[in-house]
Amino acid sequence: MAETTATALPRGFRSARLGWPQLDRIPHPPHRLPFVGDVLGADRRRPLQDSMRYGRLLGPIFRRKYFSREIVFVWGGRLAADLADESRFAKHVGLGVANLRPMAGDGLFTAYNDEPNWQLAHDILAPGFSREAMAGYHPMMLDVAERLLDRWDAEQAGGRPVDVPGDMTKLTLETIARTGFGHDFGSFERSRPHPFVTAMVGTLTFAQRRNVIPGPLSSLLLRDAARRNEVDMAYLNRTVDDLVRARRTGAGSGDLLDRMLETAHPQTGERLAPENVRRQVITFLVAGHETTSGALSFALHYLSRHPDVAARAREEVDRVWGDVARPGYEQVARLRYVRRVLDESLRLWPTAPAYAREARDDTVLDGVHPMRRGAWALVLTPLLHRDPEVWGANAERFDPDRFEAGAVRARAAHTFKPFGTGARACIGRQFALHEATLVLGLLLRRYELRPDPAYRLRVAERLTVIPEDLRLHLDRRAAPPRAPAAFPDTPSEVRCPVTGARD
Repeated sequence: MAETTATALPRGFRSARLGWPQLDRIPHPPHRLPFVGDVLGADRRRPLQDSMRYGRLLGPIFRRKYFSREIVFVWGGRLAADLADESRFAKHVGLGVANLRPMAGDGLFTAYNDEPNWQLAHDILAPGFSREAMAGYHPMMLDVAERLLDRWDAEQAGGRPVDVPGDMTKLTLETIARTGFGHDFGSFERSRPHPFVTAMVGTLTFAQRRNVIPGPLSSLLLRDAARRNEVDMAYLNRTVDDLVRARRTGAGSGDLLDRMLETAHPQTGERLAPENVRRQVITFLVAGHETTSGALSFALHYLSRHPDVAARAREEVDRVWGDVARPGYEQVARLRYVRRVLDESLRLWPTAPAYAREARDDTVLDGVHPMRRGAWALVLTPLLHRDPEVWGANAERFDPDRFEAGAVRARAAHTFKPFGTGARACIGRQFALHEATLVLGLLLRRYELRPDPAYRLRVAERLTVIPEDLRLHLDRRAAPPRAPAAFPDTPSEVRCPVTGARD
Protein backbone atom coordinates (compact mmCIF):
# COMPACT_ATOMS: atom_id res chain seq x y z
CA MET A 1 0.00 0.00 0.00
CA ALA A 2 1.28 3.46 -0.82
CA GLU A 3 0.94 4.84 2.68
CA THR A 4 3.44 2.32 4.05
CA THR A 5 6.44 3.76 2.21
CA ALA A 6 8.72 6.32 3.81
CA THR A 7 8.12 8.89 1.07
CA ALA A 8 4.38 8.58 0.40
CA LEU A 9 1.92 11.13 1.68
CA PRO A 10 -1.00 9.84 3.75
CA ARG A 11 -4.06 8.97 1.68
CA GLY A 12 -6.29 12.01 1.37
CA PHE A 13 -3.47 14.40 2.26
CA ARG A 14 -3.59 17.48 0.14
CA SER A 15 -2.32 20.99 0.53
CA ALA A 16 -4.63 23.23 2.49
CA ARG A 17 -4.72 25.59 -0.49
CA LEU A 18 -6.73 23.03 -2.46
CA GLY A 19 -9.44 22.81 0.20
CA TRP A 20 -9.66 26.33 1.63
CA PRO A 21 -10.80 28.77 -1.09
CA GLN A 22 -10.02 31.82 1.07
CA LEU A 23 -6.81 30.50 2.64
CA ASP A 24 -5.12 33.91 2.43
CA ARG A 25 -7.50 35.17 5.14
CA ILE A 26 -5.93 32.73 7.62
CA PRO A 27 -2.75 34.14 9.22
CA HIS A 28 0.63 32.40 9.00
CA PRO A 29 3.98 32.92 10.76
CA PRO A 30 5.99 35.98 9.74
CA HIS A 31 9.06 35.73 7.53
CA ARG A 32 7.71 32.96 5.29
CA LEU A 33 10.25 32.04 2.62
CA PRO A 34 9.73 30.82 -0.95
CA PHE A 35 9.84 27.03 -1.40
CA VAL A 36 10.58 26.15 2.25
CA GLY A 37 7.63 28.06 3.73
CA ASP A 38 7.77 28.35 7.53
CA VAL A 39 10.51 25.80 8.13
CA LEU A 40 13.18 28.31 9.16
CA GLY A 41 13.43 28.30 12.96
CA ALA A 42 10.94 25.44 13.39
CA ASP A 43 11.57 23.03 16.27
CA ARG A 44 11.59 19.57 14.72
CA ARG A 45 11.95 17.82 18.09
CA ARG A 46 8.94 19.56 19.61
CA PRO A 47 6.59 20.36 16.72
CA LEU A 48 3.50 20.44 18.95
CA GLN A 49 4.95 23.00 21.33
CA ASP A 50 6.33 24.92 18.35
CA SER A 51 2.81 25.11 16.86
CA MET A 52 1.41 26.12 20.25
CA ARG A 53 3.85 29.02 20.29
CA TYR A 54 2.61 30.20 16.89
CA GLY A 55 -1.00 29.64 17.92
CA ARG A 56 -0.60 32.05 20.81
CA LEU A 57 0.92 34.57 18.41
CA LEU A 58 -1.46 34.20 15.46
CA GLY A 59 -4.82 33.43 17.04
CA PRO A 60 -7.42 30.63 17.12
CA ILE A 61 -6.95 29.63 13.46
CA PHE A 62 -3.66 29.81 11.60
CA ARG A 63 -1.62 27.96 9.02
CA ARG A 64 1.93 26.70 8.66
CA LYS A 65 3.71 25.63 5.50
CA TYR A 66 6.40 22.94 5.38
CA PHE A 67 7.82 23.00 1.86
CA SER A 68 4.80 21.97 -0.28
CA ARG A 69 2.59 20.99 2.66
CA GLU A 70 0.32 23.61 4.18
CA ILE A 71 -1.72 22.79 7.27
CA VAL A 72 -4.52 24.72 8.94
CA PHE A 73 -4.45 24.61 12.76
CA VAL A 74 -7.42 25.38 14.99
CA TRP A 75 -7.66 25.91 18.72
CA GLY A 76 -10.47 28.38 19.37
CA GLY A 77 -13.41 27.02 21.34
CA ARG A 78 -16.07 28.15 18.86
CA LEU A 79 -14.16 26.72 15.91
CA ALA A 80 -13.57 23.39 17.67
CA ALA A 81 -17.25 23.18 18.60
CA ASP A 82 -18.20 23.69 14.96
CA LEU A 83 -15.74 20.99 13.85
CA ALA A 84 -17.39 18.62 16.34
CA ASP A 85 -20.62 18.70 14.29
CA GLU A 86 -20.77 15.09 13.08
CA SER A 87 -23.28 15.93 10.36
CA ARG A 88 -20.70 18.17 8.63
CA PHE A 89 -17.30 16.90 9.77
CA ALA A 90 -15.64 13.52 10.32
CA LYS A 91 -12.33 12.25 11.62
CA HIS A 92 -9.45 12.92 9.27
CA VAL A 93 -6.66 10.33 9.25
CA GLY A 94 -3.54 12.21 8.32
CA LEU A 95 -0.13 13.27 9.49
CA GLY A 96 1.14 11.16 12.38
CA VAL A 97 -1.92 8.93 12.54
CA ALA A 98 -1.50 7.80 8.93
CA ASN A 99 2.21 7.33 9.59
CA LEU A 100 1.23 4.63 12.08
CA ARG A 101 -0.66 2.60 9.48
CA PRO A 102 2.35 0.43 8.61
CA MET A 103 2.11 -0.78 12.21
CA ALA A 104 -1.64 -0.61 12.99
CA GLY A 105 -3.25 -0.75 9.52
CA ASP A 106 -7.03 -0.45 9.70
CA GLY A 107 -7.15 -0.72 13.48
CA LEU A 108 -9.69 1.33 15.42
CA PHE A 109 -7.42 4.38 15.71
CA THR A 110 -5.82 4.40 12.26
CA ALA A 111 -8.63 3.17 9.97
CA TYR A 112 -9.88 5.48 7.27
CA ASN A 113 -13.55 6.38 7.53
CA ASP A 114 -14.51 4.29 4.48
CA GLU A 115 -12.77 1.12 5.70
CA PRO A 116 -15.42 -1.33 6.94
CA ASN A 117 -13.22 -2.93 9.61
CA TRP A 118 -13.53 0.15 11.82
CA GLN A 119 -17.29 -0.23 12.30
CA LEU A 120 -17.01 -4.02 12.52
CA ALA A 121 -14.35 -3.89 15.23
CA HIS A 122 -16.10 -1.07 17.09
CA ASP A 123 -19.40 -2.96 17.25
CA ILE A 124 -17.71 -6.18 18.37
CA LEU A 125 -15.46 -4.56 20.98
CA ALA A 126 -17.67 -1.83 22.44
CA PRO A 127 -19.33 -4.22 24.96
CA GLY A 128 -15.83 -4.89 26.28
CA PHE A 129 -15.88 -1.39 27.76
CA SER A 130 -19.32 -1.55 29.39
CA ARG A 131 -19.76 -0.97 33.13
CA GLU A 132 -20.02 -4.72 33.69
CA ALA A 133 -16.83 -5.40 31.77
CA MET A 134 -15.00 -2.61 33.60
CA ALA A 135 -15.99 -4.07 36.95
CA GLY A 136 -14.50 -7.37 35.79
CA TYR A 137 -11.20 -5.70 34.88
CA HIS A 138 -10.94 -3.91 38.21
CA PRO A 139 -9.31 -6.74 40.27
CA MET A 140 -6.61 -7.17 37.62
CA MET A 141 -5.96 -3.43 37.64
CA LEU A 142 -5.51 -3.67 41.40
CA ASP A 143 -3.08 -6.57 41.05
CA VAL A 144 -0.86 -4.60 38.68
CA ALA A 145 -1.07 -1.45 40.83
CA GLU A 146 0.09 -3.44 43.85
CA ARG A 147 3.19 -4.47 41.90
CA LEU A 148 3.89 -0.78 41.38
CA LEU A 149 3.43 -0.14 45.10
CA ASP A 150 5.92 -2.89 45.92
CA ARG A 151 8.43 -1.34 43.56
CA TRP A 152 7.94 2.15 44.97
CA ASP A 153 8.16 0.85 48.54
CA ALA A 154 11.60 -0.56 47.70
CA GLU A 155 12.71 2.70 46.06
CA GLN A 156 11.44 4.73 49.00
CA ALA A 157 13.17 2.45 51.53
CA GLY A 158 16.43 2.93 49.65
CA GLY A 159 16.02 6.70 49.57
CA ARG A 160 15.93 6.75 45.78
CA PRO A 161 13.62 8.92 43.66
CA VAL A 162 11.19 7.11 41.39
CA ASP A 163 11.21 7.35 37.60
CA VAL A 164 7.62 8.45 37.15
CA PRO A 165 7.17 8.16 33.35
CA GLY A 166 9.12 4.90 33.23
CA ASP A 167 7.14 3.27 36.01
CA MET A 168 3.80 4.57 34.73
CA THR A 169 4.62 3.04 31.35
CA LYS A 170 5.31 -0.32 33.01
CA LEU A 171 2.10 -0.07 34.99
CA THR A 172 -0.17 0.78 32.08
CA LEU A 173 1.42 -1.74 29.70
CA GLU A 174 0.90 -4.54 32.23
CA THR A 175 -2.66 -3.37 32.91
CA ILE A 176 -3.85 -3.41 29.29
CA ALA A 177 -1.89 -6.61 28.57
CA ARG A 178 -3.45 -8.49 31.50
CA THR A 179 -6.99 -7.16 31.29
CA GLY A 180 -7.25 -7.21 27.51
CA PHE A 181 -5.12 -10.15 26.47
CA GLY A 182 -4.26 -12.26 29.51
CA HIS A 183 -0.53 -11.59 29.05
CA ASP A 184 2.19 -10.58 31.50
CA PHE A 185 5.23 -8.74 30.10
CA GLY A 186 7.03 -8.90 33.45
CA SER A 187 7.81 -5.19 33.23
CA PHE A 188 8.38 -4.65 36.95
CA GLU A 189 10.92 -7.45 37.10
CA ARG A 190 13.08 -5.79 34.44
CA SER A 191 15.80 -3.21 35.02
CA ARG A 192 15.24 -1.85 31.51
CA PRO A 193 12.05 -1.25 29.52
CA HIS A 194 10.51 -4.31 27.94
CA PRO A 195 11.58 -4.67 24.27
CA PHE A 196 7.95 -4.16 23.29
CA VAL A 197 8.08 -0.67 24.84
CA THR A 198 11.39 0.09 23.13
CA ALA A 199 9.99 -0.97 19.76
CA MET A 200 6.77 0.95 20.35
CA VAL A 201 8.61 4.16 21.27
CA GLY A 202 10.75 3.69 18.19
CA THR A 203 7.75 3.47 15.88
CA LEU A 204 6.05 6.48 17.48
CA THR A 205 9.23 8.54 17.25
CA PHE A 206 9.71 7.56 13.62
CA ALA A 207 6.14 8.58 12.81
CA GLN A 208 6.74 11.92 14.53
CA ARG A 209 9.89 12.51 12.48
CA ARG A 210 8.03 11.76 9.26
CA ASN A 211 5.58 14.53 10.16
CA VAL A 212 8.21 17.25 9.95
CA ILE A 213 10.48 16.05 7.14
CA PRO A 214 9.21 16.73 3.60
CA GLY A 215 8.46 13.67 1.47
CA PRO A 216 11.22 14.24 -1.12
CA LEU A 217 13.87 14.34 1.62
CA SER A 218 12.57 11.63 3.93
CA SER A 219 14.01 8.72 1.95
CA LEU A 220 17.44 10.30 2.28
CA LEU A 221 17.31 11.75 5.79
CA LEU A 222 15.40 8.85 7.35
CA ARG A 223 17.10 5.93 5.59
CA ASP A 224 18.71 4.49 8.72
CA ALA A 225 15.68 5.35 10.88
CA ALA A 226 13.40 3.60 8.39
CA ARG A 227 15.48 0.42 8.64
CA ARG A 228 15.29 0.53 12.43
CA ASN A 229 11.55 1.13 12.18
CA GLU A 230 11.14 -2.00 10.06
CA VAL A 231 12.92 -3.98 12.78
CA ASP A 232 10.71 -2.43 15.48
CA MET A 233 7.52 -3.22 13.55
CA ALA A 234 8.64 -6.78 12.95
CA TYR A 235 9.18 -7.24 16.69
CA LEU A 236 5.75 -5.83 17.52
CA ASN A 237 4.14 -8.14 14.97
CA ARG A 238 5.98 -11.21 16.27
CA THR A 239 5.05 -10.42 19.86
CA VAL A 240 1.36 -10.07 19.03
CA ASP A 241 1.34 -13.11 16.75
CA ASP A 242 2.80 -15.21 19.57
CA LEU A 243 0.21 -13.87 21.98
CA VAL A 244 -2.68 -14.66 19.61
CA ARG A 245 -1.26 -18.10 18.80
CA ALA A 246 -1.08 -18.99 22.49
CA ARG A 247 -4.68 -17.95 22.98
CA ARG A 248 -5.94 -19.98 20.04
CA THR A 249 -4.40 -23.12 21.56
CA GLY A 250 -5.37 -22.37 25.17
CA ALA A 251 -8.33 -21.40 27.28
CA GLY A 252 -9.96 -18.00 26.98
CA SER A 253 -11.08 -15.67 29.73
CA GLY A 254 -13.75 -13.52 28.07
CA ASP A 255 -11.37 -10.58 27.59
CA LEU A 256 -10.86 -8.30 24.56
CA LEU A 257 -8.79 -10.89 22.73
CA ASP A 258 -11.52 -13.50 23.11
CA ARG A 259 -13.99 -10.99 21.69
CA MET A 260 -11.70 -10.40 18.70
CA LEU A 261 -11.27 -14.12 18.03
CA GLU A 262 -14.69 -15.53 18.84
CA THR A 263 -17.38 -12.85 18.59
CA ALA A 264 -19.42 -12.31 15.46
CA HIS A 265 -21.10 -9.02 14.61
CA PRO A 266 -24.61 -9.14 16.15
CA GLN A 267 -26.34 -8.14 12.88
CA THR A 268 -24.14 -9.41 10.05
CA GLY A 269 -22.43 -12.41 11.68
CA GLU A 270 -19.11 -11.18 10.28
CA ARG A 271 -15.90 -11.80 12.25
CA LEU A 272 -12.57 -10.00 12.39
CA ALA A 273 -9.98 -11.40 9.98
CA PRO A 274 -6.71 -12.69 11.51
CA GLU A 275 -4.68 -9.78 10.11
CA ASN A 276 -7.14 -7.29 11.56
CA VAL A 277 -7.00 -9.03 14.96
CA ARG A 278 -3.25 -8.41 14.99
CA ARG A 279 -3.80 -4.75 14.11
CA GLN A 280 -6.41 -4.29 16.82
CA VAL A 281 -4.19 -5.92 19.46
CA ILE A 282 -1.27 -3.65 18.54
CA THR A 283 -3.61 -0.65 18.61
CA PHE A 284 -4.82 -1.48 22.11
CA LEU A 285 -1.38 -2.33 23.48
CA VAL A 286 0.13 0.89 22.15
CA ALA A 287 -2.73 3.35 22.59
CA GLY A 288 -4.07 1.63 25.69
CA HIS A 289 -0.96 2.27 27.73
CA GLU A 290 0.94 5.12 26.07
CA THR A 291 -1.67 7.80 26.69
CA THR A 292 -2.63 6.66 30.19
CA SER A 293 0.99 6.57 31.33
CA GLY A 294 1.36 10.18 30.22
CA ALA A 295 -1.86 11.25 31.96
CA LEU A 296 -0.72 9.67 35.24
CA SER A 297 2.74 11.19 34.94
CA PHE A 298 1.41 14.71 34.41
CA ALA A 299 -1.08 14.29 37.27
CA LEU A 300 1.68 13.17 39.67
CA HIS A 301 3.81 16.12 38.60
CA TYR A 302 1.04 18.59 39.37
CA LEU A 303 0.17 16.88 42.67
CA SER A 304 3.79 17.12 43.78
CA ARG A 305 3.87 20.84 42.91
CA HIS A 306 0.54 21.64 44.57
CA PRO A 307 0.60 20.19 48.10
CA ASP A 308 -2.75 21.82 48.92
CA VAL A 309 -4.39 19.94 46.06
CA ALA A 310 -2.63 16.72 47.06
CA ALA A 311 -3.81 17.11 50.67
CA ARG A 312 -7.39 17.64 49.58
CA ALA A 313 -7.28 14.63 47.26
CA ARG A 314 -5.65 12.49 49.95
CA GLU A 315 -8.31 13.46 52.47
CA GLU A 316 -10.96 12.31 50.02
CA VAL A 317 -9.23 8.96 49.53
CA ASP A 318 -8.94 8.44 53.30
CA ARG A 319 -12.56 9.40 53.85
CA VAL A 320 -14.04 7.37 51.00
CA TRP A 321 -11.85 4.27 51.16
CA GLY A 322 -11.03 4.23 54.85
CA ASP A 323 -9.04 1.17 55.87
CA VAL A 324 -10.29 -1.03 53.02
CA ALA A 325 -7.18 -2.79 51.72
CA ARG A 326 -8.45 -3.29 48.18
CA PRO A 327 -11.00 -0.66 47.13
CA GLY A 328 -13.89 -1.90 45.02
CA TYR A 329 -14.95 -0.71 41.60
CA GLU A 330 -17.67 1.62 42.88
CA GLN A 331 -15.37 3.06 45.54
CA VAL A 332 -13.08 4.33 42.79
CA ALA A 333 -16.01 6.07 41.10
CA ARG A 334 -16.64 7.95 44.36
CA LEU A 335 -13.26 9.73 44.20
CA ARG A 336 -14.77 12.86 42.67
CA TYR A 337 -11.94 15.25 43.54
CA VAL A 338 -9.20 12.82 42.47
CA ARG A 339 -10.99 12.57 39.14
CA ARG A 340 -10.96 16.37 38.90
CA VAL A 341 -7.19 16.33 39.43
CA LEU A 342 -6.88 13.90 36.55
CA ASP A 343 -9.18 15.93 34.31
CA GLU A 344 -7.28 19.14 35.03
CA SER A 345 -4.00 17.41 34.19
CA LEU A 346 -5.55 16.22 30.92
CA ARG A 347 -6.74 19.75 30.25
CA LEU A 348 -3.26 21.22 30.45
CA TRP A 349 -1.48 18.32 28.77
CA PRO A 350 -3.83 15.97 26.92
CA THR A 351 -1.51 13.12 26.09
CA ALA A 352 -3.02 12.67 22.62
CA PRO A 353 -2.51 16.37 21.89
CA ALA A 354 -4.27 16.86 18.55
CA TYR A 355 -6.99 15.46 16.33
CA ALA A 356 -7.93 16.23 12.74
CA ARG A 357 -11.37 16.83 11.24
CA GLU A 358 -12.38 16.92 7.59
CA ALA A 359 -15.42 18.39 5.84
CA ARG A 360 -17.95 15.80 4.65
CA ASP A 361 -19.22 18.27 2.02
CA ASP A 362 -18.57 21.89 1.08
CA THR A 363 -19.25 23.99 4.16
CA VAL A 364 -18.24 27.15 6.02
CA LEU A 365 -16.38 26.82 9.32
CA ASP A 366 -17.85 29.04 12.04
CA GLY A 367 -19.66 30.99 9.32
CA VAL A 368 -16.36 32.59 8.24
CA HIS A 369 -13.97 30.14 6.54
CA PRO A 370 -15.20 28.25 3.43
CA MET A 371 -14.04 24.64 3.21
CA ARG A 372 -14.41 22.30 0.26
CA ARG A 373 -15.29 18.65 0.73
CA GLY A 374 -12.25 16.79 2.11
CA ALA A 375 -10.55 19.91 3.44
CA TRP A 376 -9.29 19.35 6.95
CA ALA A 377 -7.91 21.12 10.01
CA LEU A 378 -5.79 19.98 12.93
CA VAL A 379 -7.19 20.86 16.37
CA LEU A 380 -4.44 21.64 18.89
CA THR A 381 -6.03 20.28 22.05
CA PRO A 382 -3.60 21.84 24.59
CA LEU A 383 -4.42 25.30 23.21
CA LEU A 384 -8.14 24.51 22.95
CA HIS A 385 -7.94 23.66 26.66
CA ARG A 386 -6.28 27.03 27.30
CA ASP A 387 -8.66 29.21 25.30
CA PRO A 388 -9.15 32.28 27.55
CA GLU A 389 -12.68 32.76 26.19
CA VAL A 390 -13.56 29.39 27.74
CA TRP A 391 -11.17 28.94 30.66
CA GLY A 392 -10.51 32.55 31.66
CA ALA A 393 -7.40 34.67 31.90
CA ASN A 394 -5.79 32.20 34.32
CA ALA A 395 -6.11 29.26 31.92
CA GLU A 396 -2.46 28.24 32.48
CA ARG A 397 -3.05 27.75 36.22
CA PHE A 398 -3.63 24.25 37.57
CA ASP A 399 -7.04 24.24 39.26
CA PRO A 400 -9.04 20.99 39.59
CA ASP A 401 -12.15 22.92 40.64
CA ARG A 402 -12.64 23.80 36.98
CA PHE A 403 -14.24 20.34 36.85
CA GLU A 404 -16.65 20.79 39.72
CA ALA A 405 -20.04 19.63 38.41
CA GLY A 406 -21.56 23.11 38.25
CA ALA A 407 -18.56 24.51 36.38
CA VAL A 408 -18.73 21.67 33.85
CA ARG A 409 -22.44 22.28 33.21
CA ALA A 410 -21.84 26.00 32.75
CA ARG A 411 -19.10 25.52 30.20
CA ALA A 412 -19.75 25.40 26.47
CA ALA A 413 -19.82 21.94 24.94
CA HIS A 414 -16.86 20.54 23.01
CA THR A 415 -14.26 22.62 24.85
CA PHE A 416 -12.65 19.67 26.68
CA LYS A 417 -11.50 16.96 24.28
CA PRO A 418 -8.67 14.84 25.70
CA PHE A 419 -10.00 11.74 23.95
CA GLY A 420 -10.93 13.22 20.58
CA THR A 421 -14.48 13.82 19.43
CA GLY A 422 -17.44 12.20 17.75
CA ALA A 423 -17.99 8.60 16.69
CA ARG A 424 -14.24 8.04 16.36
CA ALA A 425 -13.37 9.24 19.88
CA CYS A 426 -11.29 6.85 21.99
CA ILE A 427 -13.27 3.67 22.68
CA GLY A 428 -11.24 2.99 25.84
CA ARG A 429 -11.63 6.36 27.56
CA GLN A 430 -13.62 5.00 30.53
CA PHE A 431 -11.08 2.20 30.95
CA ALA A 432 -8.24 4.75 31.04
CA LEU A 433 -10.05 7.09 33.45
CA HIS A 434 -10.94 4.29 35.87
CA GLU A 435 -7.40 2.89 35.82
CA ALA A 436 -5.81 6.30 36.34
CA THR A 437 -8.19 7.31 39.15
CA LEU A 438 -7.57 4.01 40.94
CA VAL A 439 -3.79 4.39 40.69
CA LEU A 440 -3.79 8.01 41.86
CA GLY A 441 -5.95 7.04 44.83
CA LEU A 442 -3.61 4.21 45.82
CA LEU A 443 -0.49 6.38 45.50
CA LEU A 444 -1.99 9.30 47.43
CA ARG A 445 -3.10 6.99 50.23
CA ARG A 446 0.38 5.50 50.57
CA TYR A 447 2.84 8.35 49.90
CA GLU A 448 3.62 12.00 50.26
CA LEU A 449 5.13 13.20 46.97
CA ARG A 450 8.19 15.47 47.03
CA PRO A 451 9.43 17.09 43.81
CA ASP A 452 12.98 17.96 42.90
CA PRO A 453 13.07 21.74 43.50
CA ALA A 454 15.34 22.20 40.50
CA TYR A 455 13.07 20.35 38.08
CA ARG A 456 11.19 22.34 35.47
CA LEU A 457 8.54 20.60 33.42
CA ARG A 458 9.83 19.56 30.02
CA VAL A 459 7.44 17.83 27.66
CA ALA A 460 8.76 15.10 25.37
CA GLU A 461 6.88 14.49 22.13
CA ARG A 462 6.49 11.17 20.30
CA LEU A 463 3.00 11.74 18.83
CA THR A 464 1.83 11.46 22.42
CA VAL A 465 3.34 13.70 25.09
CA ILE A 466 4.90 12.82 28.45
CA PRO A 467 6.94 14.65 31.11
CA GLU A 468 10.63 14.28 30.38
CA ASP A 469 12.98 13.01 33.11
CA LEU A 470 10.40 13.43 35.88
CA ARG A 471 11.62 12.05 39.21
CA LEU A 472 9.80 12.25 42.53
CA HIS A 473 10.88 11.48 46.10
CA LEU A 474 8.47 9.54 48.28
CA ASP A 475 7.67 9.65 51.99
CA ARG A 476 5.68 6.69 53.26
CA ARG A 477 2.70 7.94 55.23
CA ALA A 478 2.70 7.09 58.93
CA ALA A 479 -0.87 8.08 59.79
CA PRO A 480 -3.46 5.30 59.38
CA PRO A 481 -6.43 5.90 57.09
CA ARG A 482 -9.66 7.08 58.63
CA ALA A 483 -12.61 4.78 59.20
CA PRO A 484 -14.47 3.87 56.00
CA ALA A 485 -17.55 5.74 54.98
CA ALA A 486 -20.79 3.94 54.22
CA PHE A 487 -21.09 2.86 50.60
CA PRO A 488 -24.44 2.77 48.84
CA ASP A 489 -25.62 -0.38 47.10
CA THR A 490 -26.44 1.55 43.94
CA PRO A 491 -23.73 3.00 41.69
CA SER A 492 -22.69 6.55 42.50
CA GLU A 493 -23.50 9.33 40.08
CA VAL A 494 -20.50 10.14 37.92
CA ARG A 495 -20.73 12.94 35.41
CA CYS A 496 -18.88 13.14 32.13
CA PRO A 497 -16.35 16.02 32.22
CA VAL A 498 -17.13 16.85 28.59
CA THR A 499 -20.93 17.12 28.63
CA GLY A 500 -21.90 17.00 32.28
CA ALA A 501 -24.12 13.98 31.54
CA ARG A 502 -24.31 10.99 33.86
CA ASP A 503 -22.12 8.05 32.91
